[in-house]
Amino acid sequence: MSTAAAKTFLLSPSIHKSPNPKTSKPSRFSSLRIQSSSSSSQQTLTQTFTTTPAKTRVKILSEALPFIQSFRGKTVVVKYGGAPMKSEALQASVIADLVLLSCIGLHIVFVHGGGPEINHWLNRLGIQSSFLNGLRVTDASTMEIVSMVLVGKVNKHLVGLINKAGATAVGLCGTDGRIFTAVPSPHADQLGFVGEIASVDTSVLEPLVKGGYIPVIASVAADGTGQSYNINADTAAGELAAALGAEKLLLLTDVAGILEDKDDPGSLVKEIDVGGVRRMMDDGKIAGGMIPKVSCCVKALGKGVKTASIIDGRLDHSLLLEILTDEGAGTMITGFLPNGLVS
Repeated sequence: MSTAAAKTFLLSPSIHKSPNPKTSKPSRFSSLRIQSSSSSSQQTLTQTFTTTPAKTRVKILSEALPFIQSFRGKTVVVKYGGAPMKSEALQASVIADLVLLSCIGLHIVFVHGGGPEINHWLNRLGIQSSFLNGLRVTDASTMEIVSMVLVGKVNKHLVGLINKAGATAVGLCGTDGRIFTAVPSPHADQLGFVGEIASVDTSVLEPLVKGGYIPVIASVAADGTGQSYNINADTAAGELAAALGAEKLLLLTDVAGILEDKDDPGSLVKEIDVGGVRRMMDDGKIAGGMIPKVSCCVKALGKGVKTASIIDGRLDHSLLLEILTDEGAGTMITGFLPNGLVS
């Protein structure tokens, strides 16, 4: 599907609200009315589609069919962060994309952090934030706030938005069902309660995913003693994608993707394999905050994830653009061949 056609389709009013297949009867759109699937509002939305003629919508849907067929029944892990967490409009776009992808048969797993919200509450409580190599230094007081904000506030807010949009989400954190078992970071003396993932257990998640639910997972986990740790959300998403045998890992970011020239926003690399990524890292073309994201993708690909994409979360409907078009919305990294060699 071309980018222009995709944007026409994605920005059409018809894409933002879809009936709940469990409760709505099939209907034709002759009345140009759609019944909202949100049980909280229960209001009828009247929409006109004069900006996108019916034949155009049908043509675009038919062009999307190969992409839908390719991903239907497959698991896609999405790491949510960056720009969409700071903008209500972008947040609504991400939620709408998740619900649509779920409706057409993709198994979505949604992993999130919550840096901006954590900063907000630490500031309100007079607790100073500090970072080391891009990781939040997390003492006992900060860890308590991180848990409360990620698990109690951000997670439940996202669950509510997804449910309101017509899908059914289940809120969890890494501690629930021992999804993640954490160990202290090797730099714990400097970082405090920042953890790494020692193991992943998907037994709680698999029935939810197969049942059509969207698990929403906060990046907090505990060790064997019950001590909580702050886990990098990119790392959590990558490890989970590998454990679930995901078809695709998607990391939403504040940048266009991997750039051939990090100072030139127009030098986006649309697709690259693991070998190419390693050469760019050796040449210093991938640096700074992009290194951990790329490393997370490479590690996930090495554990069996088919493709990983670093996508521009500043774009409306970036998830749909990445999955349902050939243009994408960032950089797609392809992985390893069955013999262990890079593709």
